[in-house]
Amino acid sequence: MAKIEAGARDEFNVKSEPYKQEIEKILKKEKEILSTITPDSADAGYRRVVLAENMIYIATIYLTINSLSEELLAVKNMDALNESRKTLYKAVIYLEEIVTNIIDAPYADYEEAVASIQNITIEKRFFIVRKLGLAIRMLIDSYGENTKWKWAFVELNGRFAVVAKNMLEIKEASRVFFDPSSQNYDVTMYYIQLVRKLIAQSADQYHQRYEFSTHRIDDMQKALLYIAAQRRFCIIFDEKDEAEELKKKGRVLKEKMELDRKKGIAQ
Repeated sequence: MAKIEAGARDEFNVKSEPYKQEIEKILKKEKEILSTITPDSADAGYRRVVLAENMIYIATIYLTINSLSEELLAVKNMDALNESRKTLYKAVIYLEEIVTNIIDAPYADYEEAVASIQNITIEKRFFIVRKLGLAIRMLIDSYGENTKWKWAFVELNGRFAVVAKNMLEIKEASRVFFDPSSQNYDVTMYYIQLVRKLIAQSADQYHQRYEFSTHRIDDMQKALLYIAAQRRFCIIFDEKDEAEELKKKGRVLKEKMELDRKKGIAQ
């Protein structure tokens, strides 16, 4: 690695300072909002949505600092990237605290949690999901192909997929799905398509992590849960053939896991 000149370092410090100040300002606001949330807060869900959006914004600021480092110093700023990663986890956690982290279950199991943000429109929810997904994609791209976090990102993507799914009011979404005349038809269809894509990707990624990295049984079990979540969508939307294919896929993976366990490969 080439030595970084003092002038370039000074320029980076000067140009990155306003971004760092903006981060501090938002983190201070985060503490203020958290101090107002109590177990009986009627608007706790809405406040956590604000916190999640703020964390997404902070994460993108850290990514900007990294870009500045690459431009001026010709090196990645790993501190900024790591802080961005941690902050995106915080965004996901705030959303999990609202709509739960349940991967696959009947909507009734978490319907009450989703109802806590009932006044947030589907357009707004879809916007938040896309914004969070874009920030995660930008973070992964910024780390690059050979990062040690490659397999860790499977969890971040998976948890993101779950909150994206759980923020969707599936009862209303399934009604609109079969009613092209609905005012929210287009955004609902786009949202459903995105969630199903994210869930499918997470199923594949957990399976890949099991096969090519960890051989941990809990990774394969996660893959099976995401496949079950995929299948639940098929059942809701009356896609019988697709549901049967996913059932077969899940059975094959489960049998593979049990065989690996007997061989001592899985643990």
